[in-house]
Amino acid sequence: MTTTAALTPLDLTGDKPRRLLNYVQGEWVAGDGNSADLFHAVTGAKIGDATTGGLDFRAMAEYARNVGGPALRKMTFHERARMLKAMAAHLTTLKDEFYRISAATGATKGDSWIDIDGGIGTFYVYASKGRRELPDERFYVDGPMENISKNGTFVGRHICVPIEGVAIHINAFNFPVWGMMEKLAVSLLAGVPAIVKPATVTSFLTESVFKAMVDARIFPAGAIQLLCGSAGDLLDHLGIQDAVAFTGSASTGRMLREHGSVLQNNVRFNMEADSLNFSMLGPDAAPGTEEFDLFIKEVVKEMTAKTGQKCTAIRRTFVPEGMVQDVMRAMAKRLDGVSVGDPSVEGVRMGPLAGRGQVKEVRKSVDAIRHAAELTYGDTDNFDVVGADRERGAFFPKLLFYANDPFGRSEPHDVEAFGPVNTVMPYKTVDEAVALAKKGMGSLVGSVFTGDDRVAREMVLGAAAYHGRIMLVNRHSAKESTGHGSPLPHLVHGGPGRAGGGEEMGGIRGVMHYMQRTAVQGSPTTLMRVMHEYMPGAERTLDRIHPFRKHFDELEIGDSLTTHRRTVTEADVVNFAGISGDYFYAHMDDIAAKESIFEKRVAHGYFVLSAAAGLFVDPAPGPVLANYGLESLRFTQPVYIGDTIYAKLTCKQKTEKEDREGQVPQGVIAWDVEVRNQLDELCATYTILTLVKRLPRPAEVASPVSAAIPEAGKKIPTD
Repeated sequence: MTTTAALTPLDLTGDKPRRLLNYVQGEWVAGDGNSADLFHAVTGAKIGDATTGGLDFRAMAEYARNVGGPALRKMTFHERARMLKAMAAHLTTLKDEFYRISAATGATKGDSWIDIDGGIGTFYVYASKGRRELPDERFYVDGPMENISKNGTFVGRHICVPIEGVAIHINAFNFPVWGMMEKLAVSLLAGVPAIVKPATVTSFLTESVFKAMVDARIFPAGAIQLLCGSAGDLLDHLGIQDAVAFTGSASTGRMLREHGSVLQNNVRFNMEADSLNFSMLGPDAAPGTEEFDLFIKEVVKEMTAKTGQKCTAIRRTFVPEGMVQDVMRAMAKRLDGVSVGDPSVEGVRMGPLAGRGQVKEVRKSVDAIRHAAELTYGDTDNFDVVGADRERGAFFPKLLFYANDPFGRSEPHDVEAFGPVNTVMPYKTVDEAVALAKKGMGSLVGSVFTGDDRVAREMVLGAAAYHGRIMLVNRHSAKESTGHGSPLPHLVHGGPGRAGGGEEMGGIRGVMHYMQRTAVQGSPTTLMRVMHEYMPGAERTLDRIHPFRKHFDELEIGDSLTTHRRTVTEADVVNFAGISGDYFYAHMDDIAAKESIFEKRVAHGYFVLSAAAGLFVDPAPGPVLANYGLESLRFTQPVYIGDTIYAKLTCKQKTEKEDREGQVPQGVIAWDVEVRNQLDELCATYTILTLVKRLPRPAEVASPVSAAIPEAGKKIPTD
């Protein structure tokens, strides 16, 4: 029988092992029945066990759907983004404790930084992108209006709304923090609650960070739940609105993808699987070049960071056949400088694998690779370990193989040793390198070290279809490069084929995985009112009060102004040329303009914009604080000397800005602008953004959702 329990600090000495707890329906719960033992990766001491026996997985899913989902969907993207930012700030204050526990996974300080700071950083990135790239709405409008009728009274547009289910996040053992937070960042920003299932072997670190998130009381009730142990029959209870995001081995991913409920209900399934990633030394990058040295450094770093337990680690290394011996010697020399042992000991740069089970798995894979390649560096049975017992801890040596016939044997392209293991392969031409890259049958990432941009182009165009990401490195980019093995929240993390065929993160693309895109059809006015965004053909509201005299709160979508008219003179064109320095022939030379596509002199496009601003701007001080920007400018019809122009200004979209101390409360208004001539032809169209004052508001009428998002560490009720 499961019991509610208090979560106490984890004792890493092994003196007082404890059972990990699951966070279920707002409570910390200990499972019962058979459990999995958890060990310190360095000392081998038992530090706890984990089980989900006795948990009601159906009830967990329903709690997420019925409690967490509605609470998140009441929030706008901006409110959810601020929620992520507050959580990231809170977790940052607790990193020392997370680092302490991370050491028991075998991580060095640098390894922990990748996992812990990388996870927190992902929250920060999505907090920023959510506020800058998504509207302050509960939905997202995707793409422009599609005019699908003759007279424009029946149009279409796409809207994206959160799915109304639960996201099941199944994570790998190698990144117990980042793996959780990269998935939570996108699903929570989308407005979808999650049940997090970390790999059991390192789930004690996930539990620690999860507890900090729960204690912060920043996320609403039901937004997150945790399983430290088996997922039981959780997938049996998935429905058409649910989603699964999986990271791990390709074989496990295939099994989950073929689960009956997943297939029957067409459950969204995103898979990111381990792959045989490559790094290539360009034919120009000979010994002595900066690119050669950068290549050696990067390959060894990717072999040894996280003890090679990274889904993005370099497994296959492609080298021009004439440089193989130079590369092998340089790599061996650099590997000699990487000591293996207890990460807490000074000078140790590589710790153990995550557990003894991984030692057996990696050894098995190494034995398979050994049939097709020569072991040139390392010894599985005889290697030094600093400050620890090699037999008790989960230690494994650095191994470097050489495959003399990479096209004749498949093992180095088929078998992944998920540890500090790499296979060097020779190639004769860039085409051969491309062919080798493809033999991985789909990878997360490849990297190319070359100073020849023609080689870089050839590799990208040749291998991109088989890879989720390709990193091109030369002496110019190396200093700021984030590295071969670093997925970034701004870019997609995933790959085709063996790599899973899915994508994680990828900026706002990742958020869209948790949203339903729906085509909405109707009149432009109806769609404007549904989507809170003005679109061409929709009704405009005219008022005797100039729109620039209205505060942010007083403006409504569709509020419009049609200006007086202005005739463009030759003096306007000449004076603008003198002020701007733009003496382009089409504006100044009658003969050249006559022979051009315009057939006669035209006004400067930017004069037209300036003249339009003079027509619609209200000059007196008022609520408008500043011009914030200009977007989507198109000149659609020339304006000639003698033409008469006017402008239509319409409130297109409103975005309330976050209040900041010492700053006037304000929002951003996007204005749709049309500039037309005397024939009512459209000459220019664009969107301008203005900062506009908000009206003062009493504290008691502030947004209840915004008020529920505290500063980092401030407690609010979750139930």
